[in-house]
Amino acid sequence: MGSTPTGPLSGLLFLIVAFAAIALAAPRLARRPGGSALVYGASFIAATLGLLSALAGLVGAPETLVLPLGLPWIGAHFRLDALSAFFALVVNLGGAAASLYAIGYGRHEQAPERVLPFFPAFLGAMNLVLVAADAYSFLFGWELMSLASWALVIAHDKSAENLKAGFVYIVMATFGTLMLMLAFALLAGPSGAYAFADMERAPHGALVTALALGLALVGAGSKAGLVPLHVWLPLAHPAAPSHVSALMSGVMTKVAVYGFIRIVFDLAGPPDWWWGIPVLAAGGITATLGVLQAMLQADMKRVLAFSTIENIGIIFVGLGLALAFKGNGLEAAGALALTAGLFHVLNHALFKNLLFFGAGAVLNATGERSLEQLGGLIHRMPTTAAVMLVGAAAISALPPLNGFASEWLTFQAILLSPELAPWGLKLLVPAVGALLALAAALAAACFVRLYGIAFLGRPRTGAAAEAREVDRWSRGTMIGLATLCVLAGILPGPVIDALQQVVSPLMGARMPVQGDVAWLSIIPVGESRSSYNGLLVFVFILISAGLAAVLIHRFASRALRRAPAWDCGFPLNDPRTQYSASSFAQPIRRVFASGLFRAREDVTMPPPGDLSPARIRLSEDDPAWRLIYTPLTVMVDALSARANVLPHLTIRQYLGIVFSALILLLLVLAIWP
Repeated sequence: MGSTPTGPLSGLLFLIVAFAAIALAAPRLARRPGGSALVYGASFIAATLGLLSALAGLVGAPETLVLPLGLPWIGAHFRLDALSAFFALVVNLGGAAASLYAIGYGRHEQAPERVLPFFPAFLGAMNLVLVAADAYSFLFGWELMSLASWALVIAHDKSAENLKAGFVYIVMATFGTLMLMLAFALLAGPSGAYAFADMERAPHGALVTALALGLALVGAGSKAGLVPLHVWLPLAHPAAPSHVSALMSGVMTKVAVYGFIRIVFDLAGPPDWWWGIPVLAAGGITATLGVLQAMLQADMKRVLAFSTIENIGIIFVGLGLALAFKGNGLEAAGALALTAGLFHVLNHALFKNLLFFGAGAVLNATGERSLEQLGGLIHRMPTTAAVMLVGAAAISALPPLNGFASEWLTFQAILLSPELAPWGLKLLVPAVGALLALAAALAAACFVRLYGIAFLGRPRTGAAAEAREVDRWSRGTMIGLATLCVLAGILPGPVIDALQQVVSPLMGARMPVQGDVAWLSIIPVGESRSSYNGLLVFVFILISAGLAAVLIHRFASRALRRAPAWDCGFPLNDPRTQYSASSFAQPIRRVFASGLFRAREDVTMPPPGDLSPARIRLSEDDPAWRLIYTPLTVMVDALSARANVLPHLTIRQYLGIVFSALILLLLVLAIWP
């Protein structure tokens, strides 16, 4: 029995109860005027209190509690340590931002009664996963999180596409839960010690830990969006309301990252030298394929969904490097890699929430998600355009914003790979570094495309031409997140030092104290190797931009001149003569996607004299669907057809099947090491 907590853990447990109470009250409030604002306002207050509890838990001592709930023989174990406190901070920061944004955004919701009850339940379930300290409580929270988010995905159930997205999502979620259940069963062993503390103390054989690593990578990776387990993500994110998409992309995927870290870095024991290889390979492939597919999309929310896959790949590269370094006795390098991965967890939560909120603002103002139907929004939605520019620059890893800081740390960890002894890692890590460099370049092109097509140029449709800025709640939330992106980029040192509370217990080492470095610089390993100062870069950008503006205004003509935008040599003043999202992506599509994604351009050109318009039809497919899920679906259908014989068996045949299964399970227990 753990000590009774009186601090942050009790605060988070009461927070979970508060979210449950809000969820139960939401159906009645949804029918009242202003009920939506009440639910989201209460969720904001609860998430803010959870954020404060997580901050206190990050700097405080670990707390534990055992309640007489859950499985009768073990109870319900809860624990708040630095790792769970950090992810609780990320979850509740994202939850508070989404709740505040939804106070304004939720007024436009067509079916609030289908969203309001599940939104606080979703937030409460994610917090439950983070404080759970036994397999039963963890999986209960995990399933509750999956079911609540599934209900939010199919909130607009009149659309067949949304129902398909919900079906694919719940199937993948169930599969991931099964994999995690098997991983916990392996670590618990035949004694059934399902409490995390017992798993940590128990000795595990090499085969058991290897299987647990694979199951955790598949189970958590299916929720996080690792390739090829990512297929639900680009379907579910566009289907859900924008504030829910932000939570699923920026927050829920981080709960999956937490599950992987908890199992592999904590419960499974010290890593072997090769553990980083599958994690590194999965991360590098995921990052590259994710951003390539993002370049091919015309739907803003699908672009952001595939971009989430890319960033999850970057995080798993950091985690794979940490496993590789620690397994080879290089704990200090492992601390750098794990810090980079955790820093990117926080950064991605900030700028991806910001970008989804911006996409929701555009959707509210125009009714459009397709880039081909937008344009010129910078003049009609200046605040949204400004914050979206910050988010696009941050996710493109441009200095001095936060995305650059964490990706720079990841590359610094990659540069330490020559210290690794195994040749497999010596060859793999530079290859993964090259994939990350390619992904970073493609991400910049992707968000130049998204921002340029949506916000610059001339409106392509009447809806874009008549757009108006969104409500103050939405604008205020986006401005707050954009400010945090800037602060985390120009002052990364305090964030890195705070993360050492998480890194040190897991790696047995920590990065140098960044607060002791002069001029607020950061030095990952040593001053002789490399350093970075985001504040100086920020000041330099401000001075150089200000000086350029002063010189231009000082020496240029003061005459005011107005002229139409350059028409690229076309005499027709038609918005259709502008670059489109498809034409912008054409070089990338032809170079990279024709083989990987079978991207095709089918052109219909009428013969001379035919006045019908020429047409081009673009098509591409996901190799995961083509190579894995479609054949698997065919196989399942065939097996289901064969299984139709089961209802017609006799009672003796049923008893024979049950007896055979019992004998098999007894044999497994008998030979269990």
